[in-house]
Amino acid sequence: MKSSKSSIIFLLIIIIIAILPFPYSAGEQATQTLKNEDIDQFVNSYLEQNGLPGASIVVVNEGKLVYEKGYGHDSEGNPITNNSLMRIGSASKPFTAFAILQLVDEGKVQLDDPVIKYLPEITLDDSRWKEVTIRQLLSHTSGIPNPIIVPPASDLDAGVNRLHDWKLRSNPGEKYFYSNANYWIIALLVERISEIEFSQYLNQKVFSPLGMNDSVATVTTGDVVEGLPKGYVTAYGKALPWSELEAMSLGAGSIISTASDMGKWLSMLTNDARSDKGEQLLSKKLLEESYSPPLESKKYGLGWELSSPNVKPARISHSGVETTYQAQLDIIPDSGYAVAVLLNSFTPTMEHAYEISTGIIQLTEGKEPELKAPVSKIIDLSLGIITLVYLGLGLRGILRSKRWSEKRRKYPVWRFILRLFPQMVPVLLIGWLFFIVPVLQNNSSTTINVIGLYPAAMLLMASIFIIGLVHIVIRIYYRITFKKV
Repeated sequence: MKSSKSSIIFLLIIIIIAILPFPYSAGEQATQTLKNEDIDQFVNSYLEQNGLPGASIVVVNEGKLVYEKGYGHDSEGNPITNNSLMRIGSASKPFTAFAILQLVDEGKVQLDDPVIKYLPEITLDDSRWKEVTIRQLLSHTSGIPNPIIVPPASDLDAGVNRLHDWKLRSNPGEKYFYSNANYWIIALLVERISEIEFSQYLNQKVFSPLGMNDSVATVTTGDVVEGLPKGYVTAYGKALPWSELEAMSLGAGSIISTASDMGKWLSMLTNDARSDKGEQLLSKKLLEESYSPPLESKKYGLGWELSSPNVKPARISHSGVETTYQAQLDIIPDSGYAVAVLLNSFTPTMEHAYEISTGIIQLTEGKEPELKAPVSKIIDLSLGIITLVYLGLGLRGILRSKRWSEKRRKYPVWRFILRLFPQMVPVLLIGWLFFIVPVLQNNSSTTINVIGLYPAAMLLMASIFIIGLVHIVIRIYYRITFKKV
């Protein structure tokens, strides 16, 4: 017991050390001129220290491109460039919001109209659904939940129809609850009102006018996109190529893009919604409204996350996390700078794209970015040590199973089973996670997908499962054998 406490204290000390910031020097003297070499040095140091395979980054200022570059390599061994395709996940939501706001601009829909005015066929198992407005969907104040496990869907209609037996978590407009379902519905609204399929709407009304020629919106994450390689999941400071979890994500997280295209998007947003050709894609009034939270939410505007008051400088942002990719979009109103960071990897315990963007923002202010200790790597290695210790102790227990069973050979069955209970509970719970969860509601996930969500933790859990199962089987075997003697 004493050694167990010492181990826990030791791990806590490691974690505390890990979160202490270490200053990274961008040079002898910080200036307010953003230097490419400073960005290069910071990003390269960050990727190396955290074991990330690659990144693609763009920086704009007041509508003008000032920096774009790729780092590292993809899963096929190709160098990452500013034109490398990446999944941007939920950073797709601002595009969906932008699309519906364009239709508001054209007078085809009103933000405070109830959704059922345009989509009467959508029903939820909740009478309050009829009160939900388009604005509430955009700001995540509709009350619609965000369940982890949902049935698969191959198109937008099927995806939205899954909501028929859902109930709201709160009264419409009362509280903020982030939900991908809000943006599935918004995408379907765009289709109905514009009479253009949602992916094509984005192509015609957003991507094409901005020259975002490499960007595409897919229906599901399983759709094949030429030129998009597998992403990675990180474990123990290493990056492992992994398959993306398949899900219907149109409207909520469906866009595949490049840093170069993200630069064109951010340039327009920091130029009062005008393209580089002078085309006004959205009124300045609605653009500014999209950056403003409703009274019910201080966290989210109309498609954009809003930084808390203690974050300086204030940001208008959106992150995107897939199971093998990660993205961060940041707009800094005070300086006119905007940054996009696209990563071809997923780390379960750290949003690296946010940290890299933060460092670049600090450079735009003439400050030295903080290069923190590799928290994720340290946590994973700590879990790895625990896994090895558990395997050692588990093997020791297996070798002593015969003696354990012999001592309890005269126990009644109920008492013998009760003594096996400490092994049975984790075996049942972990078995449920690995083998039952992937088939719930016929969802598209697999056991491999579950492991990919957090490999270091899942390997520990797999070790607990296997050791526990072997313990149970061998002890029961020896009891049966002793009974026959």
